[in-house]
Amino acid sequence: MELSPSRLGRVANSGLGAIPAVASVAYGAQAAAVYPRLGACVALIASVVIAVRGYRLDVTYQNAEVTVRGYLRTRAIPRESITEITDFPAVRWTDPSGRRRWTPLWVLRVGPRETARMAASKERNVAALRLWVHPRNRRRPARR
Repeated sequence: MELSPSRLGRVANSGLGAIPAVASVAYGAQAAAVYPRLGACVALIASVVIAVRGYRLDVTYQNAEVTVRGYLRTRAIPRESITEITDFPAVRWTDPSGRRRWTPLWVLRVGPRETARMAASKERNVAALRLWVHPRNRRRPARR
């Protein structure tokens, strides 16, 4: 199942890179020297990457893993290594070497000025992910 924001939410997430991209184009156009233009070009490339990745932010969970697509990287986390889904929200998990890890779920983070409808949708998605990680109908061992 894929937990992704609405189209409006996707556009808002991509704004984190789109706004600096416009600023770097404006700065690069008025700059006369080589190094400021080169800096503006590098900033433009980084901003475009963040804008595209921001639009594609999502969390996908299926058979045996959760795939978290963030602003800078995509991480696949095996289901059996997940210990909890925090209130932040984030995934706490343990890697194969035994180190404890924390992966934030930026796409499901409720902002201070979000609409009630969008916040409720994100909270339902976090609840669904928690239920998938730790299903209620899991059999418990018999007590002796």
